Amino acid sequence: QVQLVESGGGLAQPGGSLRLSCATSGFTSDYYAIGWFRQAPGKEREGVSCIRNFGGTTYYADSVKGRFTISRDNAKNTVYLQMNSLKSEDTAVYYCAAGPSHYCSDYVSNRREPNYWGQGTQVTVSS
Repeated sequence: QVQLVESGGGLAQPGGSLRLSCATSGFTSDYYAIGWFRQAPGKEREGVSCIRNFGGTTYYADSVKGRFTISRDNAKNTVYLQMNSLKSEDTAVYYCAAGPSHYCSDYVSNRREPNYWGQGTQVTVSS
């Protein structure tokens, strides 16, 4: 069974940093992708970043490009989202989710949504 568990959320000041983790299990092949999504109160859920777990290709939404970095640790079956230069606009519940690898860019562009989702972790950016 595919499972995803997010952690690492919390409170950060503007300009600060947080690192989110997504622990994964239950995948039967390397041809999947892990995407990070977020949903702020009163707004629709949006794709933030995605990594293809076969070749490692990464994708970013324009709003986070240059500030966020997605990476993976294959030995730990964990995907990370390093968030730097945080802004108040980054405040949201962040979810990691898994789906077919070839849809990775579509997840970020909000054309598609993955199949499996974690429970979410709250990120609050405030002074």
